[in-house]
Amino acid sequence: MKSNKFVEELKNKSVEELNQELVSAKKELFNLRFQNATNQLDNTARIKEVRKNIARIQTVITEKARA
Repeated sequence: MKSNKFVEELKNKSVEELNQELVSAKKELFNLRFQNATNQLDNTARIKEVRKNIARIQTVITEKARA
């Protein structure tokens, strides 16, 4: 599955790289929400996908912090 591959890639990254990935995902989510509000967004499912990716990134960061 695609999400499992994404999670495995995240687990191989350092905490700094994960934080950078998190910032870029949040920026992307902001831009998607802005496009949605102005009726310029074609693929609204992308918002849900980015939100889940943010949650996955935060989960991996938390796992690394506990280890």
